Amino acid sequence: MTAVEMSMDQHEVSMPREGRDSAATSVTKALTLLDAFRRIGPVAGVSDLARATGLPKSTAFRLLNQLAASGFLNRRGTDYRLDQHVFELGNCVSMCTPGDLRSIAAPFLSDLFASSRTVVHLAVLDDTDVMYVDKIQGNTAVRVPTVVGGRIPASCSALGKAMLPFGHKAVIEKILQQGLQRRTRHSIAAPGLFVQELAQVRQHGVAFDREESALGLTCVAAPIIWRGRAIAAISTSGSTGRFDPAVLAARVHGAANEISALYAAHVRDLDTARTADR
Repeated sequence: MTAVEMSMDQHEVSMPREGRDSAATSVTKALTLLDAFRRIGPVAGVSDLARATGLPKSTAFRLLNQLAASGFLNRRGTDYRLDQHVFELGNCVSMCTPGDLRSIAAPFLSDLFASSRTVVHLAVLDDTDVMYVDKIQGNTAVRVPTVVGGRIPASCSALGKAMLPFGHKAVIEKILQQGLQRRTRHSIAAPGLFVQELAQVRQHGVAFDREESALGLTCVAAPIIWRGRAIAAISTSGSTGRFDPAVLAARVHGAANEISALYAAHVRDLDTARTADR
């Protein structure tokens, strides 16, 4: 233990209970302010952040300045934006580290884009949402309103429907209990039809989104499976009328299977290395 860590531990022991509770509360409030950028956008003012978090404006101002002094935020005039320190932390997430899911999938995403010239995604399931982990889009491809780190309801996206039937029964039940969300007039609203479609996805290993998440867009996706559970999915999207998802279904499914195999091998190698170190 370093001298700094010992000093911090001694300080925590000597700090009154009320002080520790106050410090914990301040940390929670600061994290809530950081999280608010996901909803507001990349740039936000004190008033917007205070309103979004329910914090008093004076408290928000104080904590925002502390976050800026620590390198988590950048202040320009009266506005704040997430700084590079947050970007660095984000890239320390396990799926973003070298040799993990995103880097394993990257060559296959590139190959899919090169052969199809369509928009290609890698995504994971987070509760009842799909969260985009990677995206490739060229200058000539149709514009798809998605961003890395962004979310969409799993029930109306090919990516979500590709993952749900493989080890996510509780999430399916939660989606049905909450009610199917409709983003367009083509989104599935009937629970029976939704369950039936998931059964077909499980049988064939691919899912389709025909203008269910956005008008004018069609998508085909396939799951990345590890130990019987979908840990992610990949997809390719194009303009309805110009894009035939059935033509690319086998290619997307094959790429997802290869990623699954490589990821399983990567995990086995890690387990072997850990065992050897014991």
